[in-house]
Amino acid sequence: MARKAEPDLVDAVLALKTRGEAEAFLADLLTPGEVKAFAERWRVAQLLDEGKLSYREIAEKAGSSTATVVRVARFLKDMPYRGYRVVLDRLKRSRKNAA
Repeated sequence: MARKAEPDLVDAVLALKTRGEAEAFLADLLTPGEVKAFAERWRVAQLLDEGKLSYREIAEKAGSSTATVVRVARFLKDMPYRGYRVVLDRLKRSRKNAA
């Protein structure tokens, strides 16, 4: 992997057990603007994964720039890290099993 997150940060994220813990950790760790940017990228990833909208429509719906949509799309399709894909697929399976 070309880029690695700080191991201690990854361990901290893995230690979280509940939604409340995750929300508190993110609120402590990130500024409101950073949380908004992360949430925006995540929304873009979800909309791209649905495959129903154009990049411009996704940008409008997510409140992002088309550059952000292109960047997230590139990470979904071409980048070696596969982080977005892993989480999207797991959440889909989890929701399907819960239904």
